[in-house]
Amino acid sequence: MNLKRAATIVVVGGAFAAWLAAAATSGNREIASPLVLETPPVDAHGAKLAAEVARLHERLRPDAVPEHTRNLFAFAVQKPRPAAVVAPPAPAPTEAPRPPIAPPPLKLVGVAEDAGRNGPERTAIISGFGQLFLVKEGENVTSRYRVSKISADVVELADAGDGTTLRLALKP
Repeated sequence: MNLKRAATIVVVGGAFAAWLAAAATSGNREIASPLVLETPPVDAHGAKLAAEVARLHERLRPDAVPEHTRNLFAFAVQKPRPAAVVAPPAPAPTEAPRPPIAPPPLKLVGVAEDAGRNGPERTAIISGFGQLFLVKEGENVTSRYRVSKISADVVELADAGDGTTLRLALKP
């Protein structure tokens, strides 16, 4: 409670001192004269600026006639050129031989062999076109190729389109 009482005394004493200081000042106050504003230097140059603007506007008026006499919107008359010598037409190119067709992306991965009645029955494992084909003789690898023969390390595929034979061999 001591602290609270001391704080109250300090606050009341400060308020009293402020009231006393305000009362001690003299009541004679000088009346301030009306403020006279001087024109800033920017406005002083306004007349010079107005004269320069008027001079520039005079220069921009299209009273003067341009000195060139050509018409910018008419095409020039060109002198006729001598006739060019016409070369005889080049002989028609003969039909170029077709480049060899690249073999299909088929690869023999392996050969499986089972014992059968008439000898071994072989199944070829061929990868290509993103697939894995397990085919026997006489079956189609794709709609284009048919397996014609399977040996221990080579598979022969017959092309249904032109009848050519494609040989796929195991690579060690």
